[in-house]
Amino acid sequence: MDDVLTEIPPPSRFFEEDLNIFTPPSPLLPTPFIVLSDSDTNEILRPSLLIFAISPPSLHIFLHISSKKLIGTLILPEISFSGNTIAPSLKNKSCDIYALTDAEKLTLVVSVQYQVPVERCHAVSKLLLSEKIVPEKVLIFDSVQIQKFRGKLSRDDTVAYKLETSLERKGLGESPLLKNMDYFPSGSVVDGLAAALLARCQIRNIRGSLCVSWPEFGKPVMQLVRSVLMKDVLPDFDFTSATDYEDEKSKSVWLKDPVLDSDLYT
Repeated sequence: MDDVLTEIPPPSRFFEEDLNIFTPPSPLLPTPFIVLSDSDTNEILRPSLLIFAISPPSLHIFLHISSKKLIGTLILPEISFSGNTIAPSLKNKSCDIYALTDAEKLTLVVSVQYQVPVERCHAVSKLLLSEKIVPEKVLIFDSVQIQKFRGKLSRDDTVAYKLETSLERKGLGESPLLKNMDYFPSGSVVDGLAAALLARCQIRNIRGSLCVSWPEFGKPVMQLVRSVLMKDVLPDFDFTSATDYEDEKSKSVWLKDPVLDSDLYT
């Protein structure tokens, strides 16, 4: 009689290699690419500061800055441009690159107005921080995801935390971009494009900082991010055009987030 306890069981039909034996491989996605306004130039962009606006407050602020010039766009082939308007709008799905014309040194802003899929974050970060764009410093603005935050956050709280690359944290004679900001609590998680960009800065030995703010929407957090920009990042830049807008086009951006209104996170 066979020993059912020690005998090697037959192959299971639920093994992954058996289930996938007749499944065709997923098609490769097209490579993302950057289109510059001057497509004939071979000049390397060397900004003193490269800012990535991912969070809604930072996107809102830089949208309403008048002293900027569109110099390029990142194309992610799977993102449809259907429904986009010619004029800049927070409702557009786009990733545009601007130069701030009033800044003393070359400062670039990348406005990321769509959710980059997780599996594409590495490719996008590698493209935006490549041999074609070589910044001295990088600053990333993103929002705190409450389900990945170790601690309690109220809808009435307005806070911001920072993460830095090793080079930025050491300083080496230069003051940090985010001077008076607490570090992101240990055990909390940042992922997605912001994490990929900061990791890319670490790999390329670039002074990089990540500012994550809470909540994701609302005027108080927009004022907080604007204050960080004015006091620590670009103190000599004119932010008078990036004020609190009350027009109908801007109101839709600050609609209540259903996650924030849930009793689960109060």
